[in-house]
Amino acid sequence: MATIFSRIVAGEIPSYKVAESDKFYAFLDIAPLAKGHTLVIPKIEDDYIFHLDEQTYAGLWDFARKVAAAVEKVCPCKRVGVAVLGMEVPHVHIHLVPLNNEGDLDFKKEKLSLPAEQMQDIASRIAEAFDTL
Repeated sequence: MATIFSRIVAGEIPSYKVAESDKFYAFLDIAPLAKGHTLVIPKIEDDYIFHLDEQTYAGLWDFARKVAAAVEKVCPCKRVGVAVLGMEVPHVHIHLVPLNNEGDLDFKKEKLSLPAEQMQDIASRIAEAFDTL
């Protein structure tokens, strides 16, 4: 059975897409820690980042670095934090979270609830920044 992320890539479930290549996909987290919190995934299904083949692993991090640069251009922050947890969805995913202090990367804190229009605006601006890199 396809993961929710594979269903997002296939277009079966909507997402706020910020970037896509033939092998990778990036979209806003629907329960973000901060405005611009983005998930970066490989299009292939694997549930553990260290099980990826070397080419996919390296490509994922290269793609994530470019997405992070776009997030940083759009979302005011001191830096973009990275987390790889993978416990809640059995599909490799990298969290990119705009940070102003270390506490901003605490997954126990209350998540933001942003209106759809604001999420789409953020996604569109990140996508535009990504395209210029």
